Amino acid sequence: MSSAYFASILNSTLRSTTPILLAALGSAICARVGVFNIALEAQMLIGSFFSIVVNYFTGNVFLSVMAGMLSGAFIGLVVAVLQVKYKAADMVIGTSLNLLVNGATSFLLYIIFGLRGKLVDSRLVSLDKINLPVIKDIPFLGRVLENLTIIDYLAYAIAILLFIYLFKTVSGFRTLSVGISKEASESLGTKGTRVQMRMVILSGALCGLGGTVLSMGQVTMFTENMTSGRGFIAMAAASLGQNHPILTIVSSLFFGLCQGIGLALQNVIKSQLTMTLPYIATIIALVIFSRRNMKKANAMK
Repeated sequence: MSSAYFASILNSTLRSTTPILLAALGSAICARVGVFNIALEAQMLIGSFFSIVVNYFTGNVFLSVMAGMLSGAFIGLVVAVLQVKYKAADMVIGTSLNLLVNGATSFLLYIIFGLRGKLVDSRLVSLDKINLPVIKDIPFLGRVLENLTIIDYLAYAIAILLFIYLFKTVSGFRTLSVGISKEASESLGTKGTRVQMRMVILSGALCGLGGTVLSMGQVTMFTENMTSGRGFIAMAAASLGQNHPILTIVSSLFFGLCQGIGLALQNVIKSQLTMTLPYIATIIALVIFSRRNMKKANAMK
């Protein structure tokens, strides 16, 4: 394997990691406040769709990104109201929203554009690609960081900021206390329900941003069911990262690497097989993680 080929795999890994990492951070902050949010897929898909819709009619990248985040936050708001405020069953709400958004985006694609399957148009504007000065001229490193978008870099900054907020600030400690014991935190004056709802809405915005990267990053288009299970992979990444922002970066990179390797192998192995690699890796990783946790639990008895 040549260094250039390896660098291209790492570049693909970084690009594939971004939407997973953003959604995984959304899953992690929900888990930290005691909310099991499985509507990540819906939040990502709605972000992908509406970012492209706004992109098509305005040609403005900033407005498109905002549309993706706000639409994801709206689904997050629905989750927050139904699950947190009205105590609806998390599995029912999450599964229903995932199915609803999948059908709704396909329906709206036909209603707005008269198209089925996908939207591709020369008027769509992609996210700007960044090639860092000096670094772009370094043979190996320049190829690894070639043509990444600002959101690819921003995702890691968001993870670090979440870590600082949750573990280094008083407000963050109060947020974490809601997930540890909502009743105890409320007895000390923390508005637990409000904190949970805010985190779920923030989760939606992060997932919407991840969905925007899918539709406006390396390709600029929308296809039905564009997320293809990335929301569930993100849940696995958050679990493997123990819902810790920094560890979630590592676990997301693992799944991004699996996708990067799968893309690299498409010229050697049938794409139907290589596309399954991330999902197989998800199952194996979760099995190993579960067994390790069971051993720890048994050791503590």
